[in-house]
Amino acid sequence: MRETIPCFGPSLKDLLCKELCRTMAHMPETIIARTYYFESAHRLPKLPQEHKCSNMHGHNYKMIVTMRGPLDERGFVLDFAELDAKVLPLVKQADHTVLNEVPGLENPTAELIAAWFLDRIAGAASVRVYENEDCWAEAGRGNA
Repeated sequence: MRETIPCFGPSLKDLLCKELCRTMAHMPETIIARTYYFESAHRLPKLPQEHKCSNMHGHNYKMIVTMRGPLDERGFVLDFAELDAKVLPLVKQADHTVLNEVPGLENPTAELIAAWFLDRIAGAASVRVYENEDCWAEAGRGNA
């Protein structure tokens, strides 16, 4: 018959898990961001006819998607490849299109374009859309 030796205290695995949880609980929230580009045409139908943006025109859009959160066990807020999997199908819907023809973007102001992307990117903290280097709009959640 085998003699058992009593175990006094937690196992090494339990200690390591406890230390990891303690460390992660004290880690600051981390922010990552990735930049995407797309080219689209649009017109702003709710503006008076005299306004230049009521006419069809286009932009080389720049979009910055921000994610915020604790690090996972890999050390990521989110792997950039995982972020691409969320964002690139949406960029494809907007790229080289007339944005007014995209469902939900019938009045595609920069503000509404940013909100459209934010609503469709699970877990995104914010989306900033640049129409040019001087003009941008940002949609965000909470303290993004």
